Amino acid sequence: MAVRVDETDRRILSELQADASRSLDEIAKAVGSSKTPVWNRIRKLREAGIIGRQTVELDADALGFEACFFVLIRTSEHEAAWQRRFLDALQARPEVQEAHRLAGDIDYILKVRVKNARAYDAFYQALISEVRVHNVTALLSMEEIKSTQALPL
Repeated sequence: MAVRVDETDRRILSELQADASRSLDEIAKAVGSSKTPVWNRIRKLREAGIIGRQTVELDADALGFEACFFVLIRTSEHEAAWQRRFLDALQARPEVQEAHRLAGDIDYILKVRVKNARAYDAFYQALISEVRVHNVTALLSMEEIKSTQALPL
């Protein structure tokens, strides 16, 4: 069942994206509504799958995860069994924050967050011991300029 998202829903979603820890009263006030209708809309959006799980955003640098690598992977393997092993290997690695299958010359790109280059090398060695890849290029992010999960509502 498709849910129609109107302007009030979008304002609620924007407020939740900005800070989901705010009280229902604060969100209702920010969108110019009262608590019960806002709660009902949030419940409807959750049931429709528009709002997913809620998490906490942690400061990677404060926790010692100072190195962020973007890992470009080319493979000559495209069978289902290889893809399953590769997916399983990525799922088992908490260092992998994002993984995307791409169109074009590169097959996959990973965002890998680790404490330092030595920790990246340990990640790399473990990955290539589990799955065969044709070529791996690691790019170290020198500075994070922008990072957001917020959608442009």
